Amino acid sequence: MGAFNRDLAAWGRFLAVAGAYAACYELTRNVSFSHWMLPAGLRLACLFLVPRRYWLALAVGETLPIAEMAAVHASAFGVLWAVIVSFPPIALMMPAVAWMRKHVGLFREDGQIHMGMIMVATMVCAVINGIANGAALANVSMGDGSEAPAVTIPLFLAWFLGAYLGALTLTPMILALRERLALQPGGVVTLKAVWHSSLTRDALFIAMPTLVLLMVAASQLDGTALQCVRMAMALPVVVLTLRHGWHGSAVGGMLASIAMASTSFELRDPAMIQAQVVLAFAITTSLLFGVRVARRLAASHPLVAHAGSHHHG
Repeated sequence: MGAFNRDLAAWGRFLAVAGAYAACYELTRNVSFSHWMLPAGLRLACLFLVPRRYWLALAVGETLPIAEMAAVHASAFGVLWAVIVSFPPIALMMPAVAWMRKHVGLFREDGQIHMGMIMVATMVCAVINGIANGAALANVSMGDGSEAPAVTIPLFLAWFLGAYLGALTLTPMILALRERLALQPGGVVTLKAVWHSSLTRDALFIAMPTLVLLMVAASQLDGTALQCVRMAMALPVVVLTLRHGWHGSAVGGMLASIAMASTSFELRDPAMIQAQVVLAFAITTSLLFGVRVARRLAASHPLVAHAGSHHHG
C-alpha cells in the first residue's frame, strides 16, 4: 500500500508540475507576439531550475496548449504541420541545456552565476526555436489551396530575435528573484524588504518614469525619431546595471523589453527588428558586465554578503 501511495504522490507532483507549467505557458503566450516570445524565457528558466526528474512533466505541460492550438488550425494549415507544431520545443532544448548543466553548471566556483553559460544557452535555444518554426512552416499545406508562406532569412531572424529577447526578458529576472529570495531570512520576501530594496526604488523612480516618457514619445513619432526613442530604451538597463550589477540588468532589461514591445504597431516591422537587435545587445552585454559589478558590490559591502548567514545564527 505504501508503494501505491508513493506512486500516487509522485503522479500528483508530476501532474502539478505539468499543470503549473501549462498555465504559465498559456499566460506568457497570450502576451507574446512574433517579435517577443516570452515562453522562450519560461522554458529556459524551468530547464535551469527544475530538477531533471520533472522534465518530462514540463514537456507534457507544454504539449497540451500547443496541441490544442494545432488541432484548432489543422484544417487551415494541414495535418503534417499540426503534427510537427505539436512537438514541444522544450524537448528539443533539453539535450543542450542538460549538457550545459552537467559540464558547466549554473554557478561558478565562487558562487557567482555563470552568466556566459546562460547567454550561450539563450542563443542556442533561440536558434533551435527558429529551426523548429521553419520546419513547421515548410510543411504547411494551406486548406484553401493557396501558396504557403516561404521560410526566409528575415523570417528566421525575426523568430530567433523574438525567442532571444523573450528569454532575456524573463530568464535573468527569474534567476535574480531566486537569488534574492535565498538572501532573505528564512527565504521569505516581505513587502518591507521589497520596499527597502534600493533596486526596487531605482526601478520605480528611475527606470519606469524614463521608459514611460519614452513610450509616450514613441506613440507620437515615426521614422528616425521613433528609432532614436526605441534605442534610448536601453539606457535604463545600463544605469541599473552600474548601480546593482546583473540583478539591475535583469530588472531593467525586463522593463525595457516590455516598453519596446509596446511600441510595435505592425507585425515583423524591419525597423522594430533593428531596435530589438540593439536592445538585445545592450541587455546581453549588461548582464555579462553586471556579474562583475555584482562581484565588486559584494566586495565593497561584505556585510551584505554575510547578512543572510547572521540571521540564522
